Amino acid sequence: MTQPDMRQRKVRIGDLLIQAGLIDDNQLQLALQEQKRTGSKLGRTVVDLGFIDEGRLLKALSEQLQIPFIELKHYKLDNSLTQSLPEAVARRFRVIVLSRQGDGLLVGMTDPLDLFAQDEMERLLKKRIHPAVVRESELLARLDQVYRRTSQIASIAGELEGELQESDFDLARLGAESNSDAPVVRLLQTLFEDAVQMKASDIHIEPDEGLVRIRQRIDGVLNEQVMKEQRVASALVMRLKIMSGLDISEKRLPQDGRFNIRVKNRNIDVRVSTMPVQFGESVVMRLLDQSGAMFTLEGTGMPPAILERFRRLLQRPHGMVLVTGPTGSGKTTTLYAGLSELNSPEKKIITVEDPVEYRLPRVNQVQVNAKIELTFARVLRAALRQDPDIVLVGEIRDQETAEIGLRAALTGHLVLSTLHTNDALSTAMRLMDMGVEPFLVATALNAVLAQRLVRRVCENCMEEHRPDARQLAWLQGLHRGSLEGRSFRRGSGCHHCHNTGYSGRVGVYELLELDEAMIGALRRGDAQGFTEAARAQEHYRPLAAAALDYALAGVTSIEEVLRVTATLAEDEVA
Repeated sequence: MTQPDMRQRKVRIGDLLIQAGLIDDNQLQLALQEQKRTGSKLGRTVVDLGFIDEGRLLKALSEQLQIPFIELKHYKLDNSLTQSLPEAVARRFRVIVLSRQGDGLLVGMTDPLDLFAQDEMERLLKKRIHPAVVRESELLARLDQVYRRTSQIASIAGELEGELQESDFDLARLGAESNSDAPVVRLLQTLFEDAVQMKASDIHIEPDEGLVRIRQRIDGVLNEQVMKEQRVASALVMRLKIMSGLDISEKRLPQDGRFNIRVKNRNIDVRVSTMPVQFGESVVMRLLDQSGAMFTLEGTGMPPAILERFRRLLQRPHGMVLVTGPTGSGKTTTLYAGLSELNSPEKKIITVEDPVEYRLPRVNQVQVNAKIELTFARVLRAALRQDPDIVLVGEIRDQETAEIGLRAALTGHLVLSTLHTNDALSTAMRLMDMGVEPFLVATALNAVLAQRLVRRVCENCMEEHRPDARQLAWLQGLHRGSLEGRSFRRGSGCHHCHNTGYSGRVGVYELLELDEAMIGALRRGDAQGFTEAARAQEHYRPLAAAALDYALAGVTSIEEVLRVTATLAEDEVA
């Protein structure tokens, strides 16, 4: 059936599915009843009820209506053409403009039988619409990529710059303006919407000579937008200080604060840090999504073998378990996931954090405050008098905190904490370098989990990659077998991954459980003996080798493996 036939008489999706033999009359009646109850489209309803999978449904529509079925994740879009349709209309009707076709436009639709949507698009675009059928999940993902807020950010910034030309008094008024229509408020709202849409973890506002840079950290890498409206930065900083409860008159000293906002139906906790720089004040905002803060160990992506061992360690009644790695390696997420599993009415859990990042029910979370001498050590001493079963120390920073935590682990408490070390092997020695007695580390420390985050190769633009001789020689030192002829993957860059070649991240883990040989070496202060005993363990696998496993499986690239190994000790990768 061609498109003109569709326009002349109303075609019903239920009739098409029955004609194609994909559902029967009884299933159609059940679907119609469910549709009345939920208000969903009939096509979505039959999929949700399990009568037909989405792929078969869309292919049936394509064949019956004689229109193309397009896999959007492999489709290259012209952003300017796609954006010719207002975002509100695209999201309302679940449509996306794909390309020019003859006298009109090829438009991807989740419901190509929606004639009202086609008429509305023709009215807005002044072009004939040629429908194609697409998956709803792929369409929504591409809409998020296409309708980014970068142009809107630049437009509002220009408007704000115009209003800031009058005087410094106007700057203060705009910074404190509570009217939601004020340009500075709309600019911030747009910034946060774009960051949440792109799944950014941080927003950086950096004034420079004659311009301001706004950068977002996506998958651990910064993406930059430069605006020539330098005065905009001052208005943004002032407004953010007001929202964070900071001193707007103090521009010479760093300040820290936080506030909560709701963006795209998500509750976002924003941690704000300001710092005086040459051309004003730099602001970094860490975005913590409280709406999706459902932590599970499975959600960390931990390999099954390590997950099983780590779970077993968390079930021990006492002892210390440390999670190590650099800033941004996912240590807090791992610990929160562990606490979520341990969190039950039978257990008293106290955390000592700086700052408290996510709120957990039934967990007593304490924020340290150095200004009033509420330090990790002081809070930890008080926490142990609160009869806890489990104590989480956000970070071990000094000898006093380490010793209190280790002694707590000896007196019947399970203690979880983090430490900034490159790998699991160096962790015990780091504690002793802090001044902790070797016997205390040997007796109280149960295990160390070291971790990193590596970027996943984008599945949409994944291609085969052969390492050069130097890379191959380096990687061979991590692998017991031969790497000759083994294939690797990398991303060439596409719209889906914003031309980075990567989409999302996955954790790389190294779990070291202390055994008798390692404990004996620690008691003697024998670093070499400890290392040899650790490497002799059956289950021990260093971080670099675990990263290479992901590369061999096509999950990440060689470049990401080399990035991880570059931060590790030379003797680990030898």
